[in-house]
Amino acid sequence: MPLHITVPKTKKELYSDSKNEFIQVEIPKDVELVLEHSLVSISKWEAKWHKPFLSKIDKTTEEILDYIKCMTITQNVSPEVYLCLTDKNVQEIKEYIDNPMTATTIRHDPNSPHNREIVTSELIYYWMITIGMDIEVFQKWHLNRLLTLINVCNIKNAPPKKTNQRQLINKYAAMNAARRKRTGSLG
Repeated sequence: MPLHITVPKTKKELYSDSKNEFIQVEIPKDVELVLEHSLVSISKWEAKWHKPFLSKIDKTTEEILDYIKCMTITQNVSPEVYLCLTDKNVQEIKEYIDNPMTATTIRHDPNSPHNREIVTSELIYYWMITIGMDIEVFQKWHLNRLLTLINVCNIKNAPPKKTNQRQLINKYAAMNAARRKRTGSLG
């Protein structure tokens, strides 16, 4: 589900580091942007910046603005529009990116080796191929929903966990105790 935001008409002065001067930026009318936080967006961003988007390393303002451009589905958007995003626009985008987009919750094992894995768009595509997902259908899903679906598929396809010896002994002891109680047996 894409996000729709409106960047209001604006006229303001900004400082350009590259030109070392102040520039006038004007958007003569409100602009509606349609954004999509998806695997496609991340792939575009990683192709430009050559680093994983889903890392815990903070991104620069330029990188964040560029990701918003990569998320944009709306055609022919003037670059000045991104310079005129309001605080409210940025907050809406952040909330949209953070939204799980599903009712499913999965408990993650903090000791799992997968928690230390560097996740890139190619790795997510690999997971999709391994599971047999139709990439054309799912690559435009909201990223958080896609990752949840991949996790669900992995959990459901995993072999059942073996019961450890202590749990097995306790289970049999409980079954024996219930049987003795039901039959009135002492041993």
